[in-house]
Amino acid sequence: MSQTGTLIAVCISEKKGQQKHPVDSVHLLPNHGIDGDAHAGKWYRQVSLLSQASVDRLQEKISTLLFPGAFAENILCDGLTLCELPVGTHLRIGSAICEITQIGKECHADCAIRQQAGDCVMPREGIFVKVLEEGFARPGDTISILNGADE
Repeated sequence: MSQTGTLIAVCISEKKGQQKHPVDSVHLLPNHGIDGDAHAGKWYRQVSLLSQASVDRLQEKISTLLFPGAFAENILCDGLTLCELPVGTHLRIGSAICEITQIGKECHADCAIRQQAGDCVMPREGIFVKVLEEGFARPGDTISILNGADE
């Protein structure tokens, strides 16, 4: 598995329950998440990430155009199979350091993308991280694996 990938998009939403929209850059804050994102806070799912390959597999099956933020992911990346990384893995996302805290999540049945596409990949392939060290991330930045959960 590749040890690095590239950020395709960084996204936020101002209110919970909305799909996210791409922005030029995000500021990741320790014990908080992304500044200005509705899901930020002192909990274990501060930032959500999804691999472009996950989106591409679903896009092949549906006619609805999927765009960055459609699955309410904060960060869309290419080059890493995120859902195969173990909980506890540390990642450098742009200049921030984060730790994987959860793989997948329970998705409410009426989420916007499930209504439009008939499926949602976040419950199976999305990951969540908490921010350990402050930094910024923008499209084109690198995402890299710093260690495994056992290190």
